[in-house]
Amino acid sequence: MKTFKFKLYRSKKTRRLDHQLWVACKVYNHAIALHRRYWKLYHKSLSKFSLQKHLAKLKKLPRFAFWNDIPSHAIQDITDRIQRGYKLFWENLKNKRKTAPPKFKSWRKYRSLSYNMVGRSIIKGNVIKIAGGKYKFSKSRDIEGAIKLLTVKRDACGDFFVYLICDTPEAKRETRMGESIGFDFGLKGAMLVAENPKNDIPEPSFFRKQKNAIAKANRKLSSKRMCSHNREKARLELARLHRRVANQRRAFHWELARTLCKKYSIICLEDLNMKWMQMGHGKKVADYGFAELVSLLEYVSPKFGTTIVHIGKFFPSSQLCNACGFQNKEIKDVRIRAWDCPKCGTHHDRDRNAAKNIHEEGLRILSEEKATA
Repeated sequence: MKTFKFKLYRSKKTRRLDHQLWVACKVYNHAIALHRRYWKLYHKSLSKFSLQKHLAKLKKLPRFAFWNDIPSHAIQDITDRIQRGYKLFWENLKNKRKTAPPKFKSWRKYRSLSYNMVGRSIIKGNVIKIAGGKYKFSKSRDIEGAIKLLTVKRDACGDFFVYLICDTPEAKRETRMGESIGFDFGLKGAMLVAENPKNDIPEPSFFRKQKNAIAKANRKLSSKRMCSHNREKARLELARLHRRVANQRRAFHWELARTLCKKYSIICLEDLNMKWMQMGHGKKVADYGFAELVSLLEYVSPKFGTTIVHIGKFFPSSQLCNACGFQNKEIKDVRIRAWDCPKCGTHHDRDRNAAKNIHEEGLRILSEEKATA
């Protein structure tokens, strides 16, 4: 499956999409209320099929006649979302994780709606047909494969985007021979630290560069009167700044993922608990977007025949001496940036040593997988 993203042209016609999102929000909140009421009465979960039958009956009543402004399969997709939300809630509750059931949403925060009854006929040139309405979009590239799902999303700036999930059979590319490398997650000057300083990836500090402008926009927003036109203008200005930062970071990740996959045939990375790291370093870790980069590497690597090897997060990469294998547990303190091995006396830079250990462990894991295959 491959997703194509396009932006709709801003026009008066998009008000129809705003109305459909408002209707979808009403259906979503009504379904959540039914789930809670059913649990309160019977102490059982309401099944998706029973909910769909009940909503189909409600659509025939004059009180809920406006529900017909969105297709029935869009309402079914709403029930599917709620079902997945409750399933995840019960799984987290069973595994004793911090969780909460699906909640009510305001119509401003309900920003997406999916249609699964679609096909190639909905697109002609740069015009797309969505639930009876026709809209122009910026067709930046050709659409491949059969369209299986169409999702309309509205961002914080009020712009609409179309996501087309298509079934595209791709030819499998065999893994290639070439250079291999291991990266350690760094917090001092580089986002990814390699064995050789020439191969380090610098930190993408896009949010830090826009920090003053974002802080100024926040102050401007807080000074405006509630529910005023000037406050809405200030909110849009702040939302556009955040969107610019997100777009810059995403473009950097795409370019970096392609560059690394072209250069290396094997890339070894360590699995990290990013939420725990954000507790200690906050916005700096969030600005890196490391999890998004890893997911893009997984997506891009098959096209270039590159193998991504993941090292477990409990592997002591920073504590092991790469020369003799001695484990120095005192290095758990992240404030220690350099240390000497008590056994062999080798001097280590914390991140360089970790990158070497990750590289060697990744090659070992890969060789074991090939031996057992």
